[in-house]
Amino acid sequence: MTLGPLSGAGLEEIFLGAAAAFVVLAIAVFYRAIAGPTTQDRLLAVNVLGTNTVVILALLAAGLDQAWFLDVALIYALLNFLMSIAISKFTVDRGGVL
Repeated sequence: MTLGPLSGAGLEEIFLGAAAAFVVLAIAVFYRAIAGPTTQDRLLAVNVLGTNTVVILALLAAGLDQAWFLDVALIYALLNFLMSIAISKFTVDRGGVL
């Protein structure tokens, strides 16, 4: 089955280019994780960075044709979810409001 003009090496380059674009966006979000100004901003930025990392790993899996990247992405997504729950619980226990 062919995908038309986007088959073969051209499609792999698109996936790798999209992964590079997500890396640039991750750098911009990383600034918000450091600068804040509030705890909620930092929490949301770290969560977005985790999700962004999962997307980058999935795009690398498609672009490089390496299935093990998807395994790493799945594990990282589960860890990101648990981290979000733990930080939220910690913030609420301290008296903060999410």
